[in-house]
Amino acid sequence: MYQTKISLSAEQLEFINQHKAFGFKDRSTMVRVALKQMQERLEAEQLQTSAELYAEIYETDDETQELTEAALAGWPE
Repeated sequence: MYQTKISLSAEQLEFINQHKAFGFKDRSTMVRVALKQMQERLEAEQLQTSAELYAEIYETDDETQELTEAALAGWPE
């Protein structure tokens, strides 16, 4: 594991010091789980934004719609 130094507010420190009450064996585990959840949420948001942009392009691009329809013709057989 790597280590890093971070600064926390008193409220944040108080919160992670309650790690056992939340079922974590130590503060580091609690912070790692929180960071992993935040990473997953941010990646999901980026994926959603990307999908929305592609949908917007698809709606306005006739060539893309035609290509998609041609690819779907006869599928699945």
